[in-house]
Amino acid sequence: MNFAGRTSSVRITVVITSVFTVAIAASAIGKSSSIPHFQTTGAATQLIVDGKPFLILGGELGNSTASSEESLQSVWPTLEALHLNTVLAPVYWEQLEPTEGKFDYTLVDSPIDQARAHHFKLVLLWFGVWKNSMSTYVPAWVKQDEKRFPRAEDQEGNRLDILSPFSQVTLETDETAFASLMRHLREKDSSRHTVLMVQAENEIGMLPKACDYSDLAKSAMNDAVPSQLLDQIKTSNPVDSAAAALWRQHGSPTSGNWTEVFGSDDAGAEVFMAWHYAQFIEALVKAGKAEYPLPMYVNVALNFPGKKPGQYPAGGAVPHLLDVWRAGARDLDAISPDVYFLDFGDWTAKYLAVGRPLFVPETMRTERAAANALFLIGAQNAIGFSPFAIESVPDWPNELLGQTYGLLGQLMPEIAQAQSEGNIYGLLPHVRADGTVDFSSQTIHIGDYILTVTFDGPSPAFPTTQPIADPAMRGRGLPTSGGLLYVTGPGEYTVIGTGVKIRHSADTEKVGLLSVDEWTCRNGRWSHYRWLNGDQTNQGREVHLYPGDLKMQRVKLYQF
Repeated sequence: MNFAGRTSSVRITVVITSVFTVAIAASAIGKSSSIPHFQTTGAATQLIVDGKPFLILGGELGNSTASSEESLQSVWPTLEALHLNTVLAPVYWEQLEPTEGKFDYTLVDSPIDQARAHHFKLVLLWFGVWKNSMSTYVPAWVKQDEKRFPRAEDQEGNRLDILSPFSQVTLETDETAFASLMRHLREKDSSRHTVLMVQAENEIGMLPKACDYSDLAKSAMNDAVPSQLLDQIKTSNPVDSAAAALWRQHGSPTSGNWTEVFGSDDAGAEVFMAWHYAQFIEALVKAGKAEYPLPMYVNVALNFPGKKPGQYPAGGAVPHLLDVWRAGARDLDAISPDVYFLDFGDWTAKYLAVGRPLFVPETMRTERAAANALFLIGAQNAIGFSPFAIESVPDWPNELLGQTYGLLGQLMPEIAQAQSEGNIYGLLPHVRADGTVDFSSQTIHIGDYILTVTFDGPSPAFPTTQPIADPAMRGRGLPTSGGLLYVTGPGEYTVIGTGVKIRHSADTEKVGLLSVDEWTCRNGRWSHYRWLNGDQTNQGREVHLYPGDLKMQRVKLYQF
């Protein structure tokens, strides 16, 4: 790869906001703690809304649903039936700023007003310079001025439908639009808190090549690798970090340009792109937070195993580049994976080590969504879960996710307390990338008690011993078994889920079921239904949440 080019380069400069400017923004909204923010309490970092922990029981709208008031109005009955509390809705730069410098907030106000009318919260998605790598949501006046807003290029000099992250003008123009959005949110919503978070851009990365080969990019490749990044990768595990592995392969240099430190192949080029994408986002986030410091995150299009950079969005915050993003975008509150793979738990686990709150803003709309949501909140202390195109499946009110969201919404204070105390667990059979399922038992220790968890199997049409050959199935036919368990007192716990069986033991004594109370949903509300014993507990031997429907049981144990 030849990065020879001009000796000078256009560098992305992170906006440095004065203390005075930040103070003005803060004074306009009152104390910063009064707006949605993250707070670490005990074992969990939680989203705090109006002084209380809040779980995002969400769904992301399809890309065009919020592009008109009429289109948006049609979705609320479905979302209400699903018991969502939060909707993820795009804001489109091309509609916000149709003429440069003239802003139209109609399609910002419309989702806020409609969400309030239907008692929902919002997460707004900034479709600015990039959406799914491409630059298709920028205004026409940006698209048509390639001289002012240069595009990324391939090795042959062909322009791509992607604005180059190395253009200072592009950054500053995006900052201006984004800052105007955040200023408007402060003016409209700082006292109501309808908007909880903002996503900066959407699934950033280079396609179909690993790198931008424009003159601006070539010039930046000759710059010295920032010490901020070198300091980070010196402590990174090369097994997990592409940057650390490449740095060691090239002799662990203490300085040098990008090819000297990371090499000239696609792997090194991807590290280069990741840093500059992260720096672009860091500048954008700083500009937005100077106006209204809501929590901000990026979402990530993941890299399917075996694919090369450019076959997935190269340079995005994928697992092997997380340390680059951590160093380059320190003001981001969260880095959030969009999980469309069968091995859901494996992918989300990669983002636990980032040290920032875990949120899944996009995932599959399958019958397995409910189990994944329960696992994510229970096992990984996530702040929320959100399937994509949530409004496009009209029969979902009868499925598990709606029941699950309805119950979690009622139990939010208990779950938040269990997260902070570290007394919450996710229950999920391990699904591998090829669709095979490991139904091995799982063990939980609560005080003196040992809980052995097993799972009911899938439909006979989908045996667990063979891979699912058709990737288009995207999890359909896999077991819906899974759940969430949290401790409510000594020898007491609550379990929520479907297809879950629990047996109990202790090191020295025998364990019995003192009581098992089942709760059920009536008219959208969960309440105590019946006391279980006999056949329903296998004569006192186990707790069983039968498959096919969501169950909740409150359990008390004793020793004899």
